[in-house]
Amino acid sequence: MAASDRTAAPGKSGSSDGLMRASLSAVAPGTALRDGLERVLRGNTGGLIVLGMDKTVETMCTGGFVLDVEFSATRLRELCKLDGALILDKDITKIVRAGVQLVPDASIPTEETGTRHRTAQRVSIQAGFPVVSVSQSMRLIALYVDGQRRVLEDSAAILSRANQALATLERYKLRLDEVAGTLSALEIEDLVTVRDVSAVAQRLEMVRRIATEIAEYVVELGTDGRLLSLQLDELIAGVEPERELVVRDYVPEPTAKRARTVPDALAELDSLTHAELLELPTVARALGYSGSPEALDSAVSPRGYRLLAKVPRLPNTVIERLVEYFGGLQKLLAASVDDLQTVEGVGEARARSVREGLSRLAESSILERYV
Repeated sequence: MAASDRTAAPGKSGSSDGLMRASLSAVAPGTALRDGLERVLRGNTGGLIVLGMDKTVETMCTGGFVLDVEFSATRLRELCKLDGALILDKDITKIVRAGVQLVPDASIPTEETGTRHRTAQRVSIQAGFPVVSVSQSMRLIALYVDGQRRVLEDSAAILSRANQALATLERYKLRLDEVAGTLSALEIEDLVTVRDVSAVAQRLEMVRRIATEIAEYVVELGTDGRLLSLQLDELIAGVEPERELVVRDYVPEPTAKRARTVPDALAELDSLTHAELLELPTVARALGYSGSPEALDSAVSPRGYRLLAKVPRLPNTVIERLVEYFGGLQKLLAASVDDLQTVEGVGEARARSVREGLSRLAESSILERYV
């Protein structure tokens, strides 16, 4: 992400992403902790704050004072004037210790050069708690989580990048709606190819990734990101379910040589690099197809999950039974009300609702494609 300066510690993986997000939320603008950190920065003093206390942290502490007082931004500012680190409880409600010298394991590798930053990175790895370092000389606030370094920026800089990403998301979402509408019309006419499916899966994944990036900005912005959060929620409503429905509709039937499941295909799409995602053959392979030029132009038929999900008030269990009974969208489109009633859980009223819903979807999809 372009939003920050980060340095991953050797051996660390993306498993700490959840803790990083929670930690960013704790130091976001509008929180008492962020207010205190900015007071420290404005006061032209440095600081080292550990956001959690346990026996591991205690073994690293020498000297200082045991306080156990209620946390406040002003107390944080005043206590950072002392040499040494501050220890807060993990809920950031109390200042447990102040003026402490931290002595982490010196064998823990670190790429930092300054004493305060080296200590912060090592403590975050050894203790597993987030550590905040306020640099007096560089005038920046850095957050360390499991060895990962994230520089905290002011809201204006983050918001500028977030708005650029939001504009990109709007363009991608518009294109997604176009290719998804085309796919619906092709499904009705039974003219879908692997290329069409791959194009929709590609756009869904692109939109999802941009949305994930913006969600990170929302966390970093804290109270300043409320409007951005509302815009994001409106833009990506239904994208995640649509992604799964497309895969469920088109993942190839398992064979002796190939047994790609829906979770497998979703995980494969998620693992594609940005460069790989731009290549339709690579996307097709992630879905379970060969990805050759001939395979991209081969015909495929949907099972019907995606269009049935658009029928109002139709439970997922009934959708499952309908797809299992009829085996494909074309048979569902051709089924009469009486045919639909043979499925368990589908009475006359629901059968008519399904029949009318599919008919309306078919008419609107064809009209949108050709008018």
